[in-house]
Amino acid sequence: MTSLIAIGAGLAAITGIGAGIGIGIATGKATEAVARQPEAEGKISKLLLLGCALAEATAIYGFVVAILVILFLK
Repeated sequence: MTSLIAIGAGLAAITGIGAGIGIGIATGKATEAVARQPEAEGKISKLLLLGCALAEATAIYGFVVAILVILFLK
């Protein structure tokens, strides 16, 4: 039973991988956008920070679910 709990927690923690990939792609695209239009840097930075915060929130939710699985399914 404990190995199934560990597998479930591991699967829940995988959300961090998706968030990392998403933030990396968004940062790369924002860098390209600023290189093309330097005058729009302020707007691009605001949108980048908002997107990164949402992606990071997804990773935090996955981490919290993994901890809850470990603590409450023992």
